[in-house]
Amino acid sequence: MSLPPVCGPEGPIRTTPAGPHDAAPATVRAVLFDFSGTLFQIETYAARIRSALGRPVDDATMDRILGGLEAGLSNPEVVRAQQARDVSSHAHRHAFTTWYASVPELAPCAGALYAQLQAPEQWVPYTDTATALARLAQAGLALGVVSDVGWDLRATFAHHGLDGYFSAWVHSYEHGTEKPDPVLFHHACRELGADPSETLMVGDHPAKDGGAVGAGLRAYVLPAGSAPGSLRGLDAVLRLAGLSQ
Repeated sequence: MSLPPVCGPEGPIRTTPAGPHDAAPATVRAVLFDFSGTLFQIETYAARIRSALGRPVDDATMDRILGGLEAGLSNPEVVRAQQARDVSSHAHRHAFTTWYASVPELAPCAGALYAQLQAPEQWVPYTDTATALARLAQAGLALGVVSDVGWDLRATFAHHGLDGYFSAWVHSYEHGTEKPDPVLFHHACRELGADPSETLMVGDHPAKDGGAVGAGLRAYVLPAGSAPGSLRGLDAVLRLAGLSQ
């Protein structure tokens, strides 16, 4: 889903029909991908909590813990910790461990839950991830990862045999900023040797990933996330890149 180029509070300021002399969009030569919720999804919270606690947890207790996590998102201390959480490894860890620890049962294992985030085996590629990446690479498109994250993602991609498709890795914590800062998108384009106008950003966050439009790229924002191991709808990316099904 592309964001409109120029909008006021009520929508597009002006819509002008394409004229005979308007230039056609540049061919897509590079595709940038977000990580979580786009190519991969982490194991369920319930499974991760049981593993971190190291003991059985009945359904009623799990529902209470999960409810506590949801309520924790409104906790003022947790809210403060989330601000600029992806600009450094320290900020990222602090944001997540503060959130986990807002639930009393999880406070003793907040560090273990955070370690799971960095564990490659905890992440599951969507069913269509490998196929989509292979098709794009075979067609000669350059691929990169641009992610708001607090650690290096290459080990996770390598664990699943998917790292070889990418020539650019842009992690927010290494640049001290977050999407949609054009710095991240432009750095990835330079790494791939692609002009922003020839580059498509794919993600699941309208403001962060869709914000690539402000940096001169095209953007496709996937619908709300799917369960781990399910189809993600990445066939749409192939069509946007000009590849037939």
